[in-house]
Parts: sequence; structure tokens; C-alpha cells
Amino acid sequence: MPKDYTYCPQCSKALIQAERGGRQRAICPDETCGFVHWNNPTPVVAAIVEHEEGIILVRNQGWPASWFGLVSGFLEADETPEEGILREIKEELAIDAQLVSFIGAYAFSMRNELILAYHVKAQGEITLSEEIAAYKAVPAQKLRPWPFGTGEAVRDWLTQQGFSHHLAE
Repeated sequence: MPKDYTYCPQCSKALIQAERGGRQRAICPDETCGFVHWNNPTPVVAAIVEHEEGIILVRNQGWPASWFGLVSGFLEADETPEEGILREIKEELAIDAQLVSFIGAYAFSMRNELILAYHVKAQGEITLSEEIAAYKAVPAQKLRPWPFGTGEAVRDWLTQQGFSHHLAE
């Protein structure tokens, strides 16, 4: 049972495990309530930000000093994925971007997320938000994918651009 759902958010009864939709799920035992925790993936938007400095990778606060990834964030209610990624870039880097293409959708099972990745072009002076500890610009030909999460989008984008690539060390 997920840690965040021990009790029913609708009627407060202790949840139990039972089969629903072909899987074991946390459900409310009160049939009149009927709550089922489906545990659907959370939509996340991510971008390969092509900037005059290079491909922009960011390090979130709390990440190890050597970890950098794509600009990404959770999709908000009532926004399209395209609006969401442009908002995230503006929030995290304080620059405007234009969509170039959709790269793909990637299941990130470790975090129960569905990543929708885009290629964007951006310009302007980068100013980091409070949630970003650092950024670095990497020439596209030196960009290397990592073996999880948004690294799959990097791999596919590099292939689309005609770059050979090897996994980052």
C-alpha cells in the first residue's frame, strides 16, 4: 500500500489491498464509499533547451553536485504539455523559449511519472530560480544520455539530430 494512502481520503477508514482493474490496489473496504487508489502516473514535462550557450542542463537544489538533467516539472491542471514546458523554462531559467518538436513520451517507473519531452530553442540571459542550484551549457555533440528518466529523451533527440552517443559515465 502506498505510504501516502493509509486511510481513505473520502471517509477515513483504513484502506485494504484488493484486486481492481487486474492489479492489487489500495481500496476502501466501505462499499458505499468505493474509493480506489489507482496510483496513476503523474505527468511531467521536460525539455532539451537549445540556447546560444549550448544545451542547458540544470541541477536542482538537493541533488549531488555532479547531477545535471533537463529542465522539467509537473504539468499543472488546465494547461497543455506545450504550455507547461514553456512555463517551466520561464520559471526555472527566466528565459522565453519556442517549441521546436515533441521528442516523445517516457515512462519513469521509479517515480511513477510519465515524461513528455520537447526540444525547444531559447535565448536571453539565464537567471536561476530558487529551486535550481546551478546550470551548465553543453555543446550538443558532447551531450551524453543517462540511463533513466529524461536520459531516454536525450538519447532519442541525439539520434534525431544525427549525433552518435554513448551513455554518460
